[in-house]
Amino acid sequence: MKMEHTHKQFDAELERIRTGVLTMGGLVENQIVRAMEGLKNGNLELLEEVILQDRDVNRMNVELDDACGHIIALRQPAAVDLRLVMTVMRTVADLERIGDEAKKIAKAARRLHSGSVPYRGQVDLSHTAEVAVSMLRQALDSFARADSSGAESIGKQDDEVDAAFKATMRQLITFMMEDPRTISTSLEVLFVAKAIERIGDHAKNISEYVVFMTQGIDVRYPKSADTEGQPGA
Repeated sequence: MKMEHTHKQFDAELERIRTGVLTMGGLVENQIVRAMEGLKNGNLELLEEVILQDRDVNRMNVELDDACGHIIALRQPAAVDLRLVMTVMRTVADLERIGDEAKKIAKAARRLHSGSVPYRGQVDLSHTAEVAVSMLRQALDSFARADSSGAESIGKQDDEVDAAFKATMRQLITFMMEDPRTISTSLEVLFVAKAIERIGDHAKNISEYVVFMTQGIDVRYPKSADTEGQPGA
C-alpha cells in the first residue's frame, strides 16, 4: 500500500509540472497578444501591465525549476519520466525568454507612443506576430498531448517568420535611407520585429523538446550533409 501511495504521489508531482508548463505558456501567450495590442492602439496602461506581468512569468520559471529539481533529487526518475522532467525544464526556460521578448515589445511600443510625434505604424507586424503566437500554441498543444507530429509544420512556420523579419528589415532600411527623420522610429520597429522572430525560434525549440520527450531523439542539431558519414559524426 505504501508503494502504491508513493507511485500516486509521484504521478501527481509529474502532473503538476506538466500543468505548470501549460499555465506558464498561457501567461506568456497573453503577454505577446497584449503587447501587440498596445503597440497597435497606444494603450500605455496596457503596455505597463505587460511589462509588470513578466515578474509572474519569472516566478513561475523558478517554481517549476525547483519542482523539477525536487523530482530528480527525490524520485530519481528514469526513461520516459526523466525525459518529461528534462523537457519541462527546457521548455520553461524558453517560455521565460518568450516572456522577455514580449516585455521588449511592450517597452519599445511604450517608447514609440510616448514620443512627441504620434506613431502611425508604417510597417504592419501583426500577421507575423499571429504566426509566432500560433506556433507557440501548437507547440504547447503538442506538449499537452505528448504528440510530436506537428514539429515539422512548426519548423516551416518558423521559416516564414524568419523570412518576414528579413523583409521587414529591408523595408525599414529603405525608410531610413530615404528619410533620416524616420531612423529612431524605424529602429524601435525593427526591435519589435526581432523580438517576434525570436519568439518563433523559442516556439520551435519547444516543439523539438516534445520530439525528445516522446521519441528520445534530440533534433535540435541535425547532422549536415558535410558531416554525415565522417568518423564520429
